[in-house]
Amino acid sequence: MNQKKRMIEIGGTILGSFIIAVGVSLFLLPNQLSSGGISGIATITYYLFRIPMGTMILLINIPLFIISLYKVGKSFFLKSLVGTISLSIFIDLLDKVKPLTQDRFLACVYGGIIIGFGTAILLKAHSSTGGSDLVSYVAKKYKPTIRTSNIITIIDIVIIIFNVIFFKEIEIGLYSAIAIYLMGKIIDIVFEGVYFTKLILIISDKTEEIAKEIEEKIQRGATGLYGKGMYTNQEKLVLMCAASRKDVGRIKMIARGIDQKSFIIITNSREVVGLGFKKI
Repeated sequence: MNQKKRMIEIGGTILGSFIIAVGVSLFLLPNQLSSGGISGIATITYYLFRIPMGTMILLINIPLFIISLYKVGKSFFLKSLVGTISLSIFIDLLDKVKPLTQDRFLACVYGGIIIGFGTAILLKAHSSTGGSDLVSYVAKKYKPTIRTSNIITIIDIVIIIFNVIFFKEIEIGLYSAIAIYLMGKIIDIVFEGVYFTKLILIISDKTEEIAKEIEEKIQRGATGLYGKGMYTNQEKLVLMCAASRKDVGRIKMIARGIDQKSFIIITNSREVVGLGFKKI
């Protein structure tokens, strides 16, 4: 890895850690909410023993880092170390700032979104803030077939249950679950974008007429794919057309107008790159 890329990733690690700390210290922690993982344990010790949350996160991560020292790559290990130390420092510093809201619903929504955004920056930097991430990486070294998402989800569920038991409020678990869900959604959006299109498959005996009409009236191209009906044993030309959501209804009307027996499949397409769509 060249020096410039390494510095960019370290910068992303520190920035992501700061954004996560904002979500934790100014939204979740003051409202006794948890984002799961190590921070959930640190939330309990914060209220039980008044131990600063950032300090506890660092203390809990020390044995995890020792265990993972020879199990993860040197680059990931060092960036995760920077991320964990940065997060701990930022959380304890921001803990002195007045919370932005005492409304738990607002806290879980805004906290989840902010933490999700910060986590996405960390992931783009191929880094982490320790905790569940390190546990999952080490577990995969021993059992490569295990899914990382399953490990993290199980850990989050267990920690949230502990939070509910300690604070004796089921609402804490419900609001924390919303925060964790929003975190995941924001991470998906940052990585995959919000530019959704529809992929339409049309099976008909009049595919050429339908394709021509779609091109003339909607200015969308269509691709013919050769297929075979396994029930009828007949070969068919299947039209495949990528379109925006607003064009879907018109395309259905065109297909049905030309052939009432046409078979139409509409599915979501995460990303379409090319003429008439997104440009890289």
